[in-house]
Amino acid sequence: MILQALKQYADDHKDSLPPDGLQNQEIKFVIEIDSTGKFIQLCDYRENKRGKMFLMPQAIGRSGANAWQTTFLLWDHYGYVLGWPKDDSDTSIQMAQRQFRTFQKMLQELPDEVQKKTEVKAIRLFYQGNEINKVSAHSYWPECAKIPNCNLAFKLVGDTQLVSEKSFVHDYAALQFQKAGSTDEEDSDGDDQKIEGRCLVSGEFGLLKKIHTATPIIGGKSNAKLVGFQVNSGYDSYGKQKAYNAPVSFIAEAAYTKALKYLIKSVPNSVRLAETTMVFWAERQPTDASFNLESEYSWFFTDPPKDNPERNTQAVKALYAAMHTGMLSAANEGGNFFVLGLSPNAARISVRFWKQGTVKSFSEKILRHFEDFEMTRGPMDDEALPLGKILRATVFEYKLDNVPQKIMGDMVQSILNDTEYPQSLLQLCIRRIRAEQKVNRVRAAICKAVINRQIRRSGNKSKEKELTVALDANNDNVGYVLGRLFAVLERCQEQAQGNLNASIRERYYGAFSSTPVSVMPTLLKLNKHHLAKLNPGEKIWFDKLMGEIIGKLEANSIPAHLRLQEQSKFAVGYYHQRQDFFTKKTE
Repeated sequence: MILQALKQYADDHKDSLPPDGLQNQEIKFVIEIDSTGKFIQLCDYRENKRGKMFLMPQAIGRSGANAWQTTFLLWDHYGYVLGWPKDDSDTSIQMAQRQFRTFQKMLQELPDEVQKKTEVKAIRLFYQGNEINKVSAHSYWPECAKIPNCNLAFKLVGDTQLVSEKSFVHDYAALQFQKAGSTDEEDSDGDDQKIEGRCLVSGEFGLLKKIHTATPIIGGKSNAKLVGFQVNSGYDSYGKQKAYNAPVSFIAEAAYTKALKYLIKSVPNSVRLAETTMVFWAERQPTDASFNLESEYSWFFTDPPKDNPERNTQAVKALYAAMHTGMLSAANEGGNFFVLGLSPNAARISVRFWKQGTVKSFSEKILRHFEDFEMTRGPMDDEALPLGKILRATVFEYKLDNVPQKIMGDMVQSILNDTEYPQSLLQLCIRRIRAEQKVNRVRAAICKAVINRQIRRSGNKSKEKELTVALDANNDNVGYVLGRLFAVLERCQEQAQGNLNASIRERYYGAFSSTPVSVMPTLLKLNKHHLAKLNPGEKIWFDKLMGEIIGKLEANSIPAHLRLQEQSKFAVGYYHQRQDFFTKKTE
């Protein structure tokens, strides 16, 4: 289904995808030469650590011990272009020399009509004149060399296009693609066997692709593929080797790899969450001014840009409006929407999750997710919580890289399937709260969302009440009530002693939220001293509020230990009560 959906995307977007034989390729450094092959400079095309995208001849699939025998048309990484090894080991040096000879062979075997072009002549003169040594002496070279397998291309001085962008190069690349479609490429192991069969993607009979094209993602290797098989690794069947074990025709392979490469590099169609790259697309776009889920989808998961901090909120509001005012056009809401999660795995790409459904069903599930995470907030807090912000609140230093990959994938699937959130998310959140003794809006929202979905998905067999967005004075759950009580005790201390370096929250939150019996007498004793420092009006108000809260505990004995779910409710009760202190009251 994944390959079929990607091929369909390529067929439906031929006008926006690169032509056959070409691909959009990121290039960070370019070798600039003159028409005589003299080296001019090494140009740095990076911006915010990302290179510039160019329309280049398509990369050819290569793998195995003899992958060095295959290079790309007039561009490749520094091992091929300059013979530069990836490290100082003898094996790497020998491999770089082999790759360099392959690139030289490619230049020599170009047809005469291509060899006669000024740009190609200049490249050949560049190598013949030993200008290659000047590249590694350039000031930018240390930056280039430290990038693993950094791709390089050529440009003539004064020219606005790379040599690989020239029309004659594109024409030749398209011709080579057509020839490959009828003869297939030679295997990197020297096996030129050609097999025809029934394509699993299109169902048509044709020449099968032996080695699939690399579709690398951030964090993975440059030769990583979505479909790949190791030779003699136990995955061969009936004597078949490599991609013949999953027969895909040359045409279908070219279509799905082109679509996947485009989606991975398309900012509106991809989101990166730590090591996971999520790509998404709609089967068809709305033809009117209705809501476009594909253009808004990324903002449900990523943080807003600095120049538009309200971008997440705008996307959520637009989705609400679309669902409740009918802006999802009839032609679009029934169309399919696809979400694919990928992560690096050695020389391959792992599929973390794959979801397919209608635009309307995806919209409904995303809205329910934001409703579950809705929580009373301060005037400076963002209205909507993107997934990245939710996950960062559960780990040390709020770094997304510290979030376990499994939790991230499980969270996305919970949102898209409208199922229970992972219990491990709650465990991480409570652990982080106890480590920092801090319950903020995001962490309280996590506790509320996880618990409410558990109650809802269980059919509420225990007749348990769901947690509300704001303070629920009628909630008599022991964990929730104790959380409220702790917030009142802390506020009473603040009113009596002002701002302290270490309040009862820093000293007692962890103990009171897990073993309340052990510290409750101490806290109540301290509170008597705090109340004595308040003016009569404040003292009466706090006494009354504490009496109401403690009164809810009379029917229930205070437990010696609070389970994880009760600790979560403690955090929500604490946050609700704290937020209520600073909420303007109206009659």
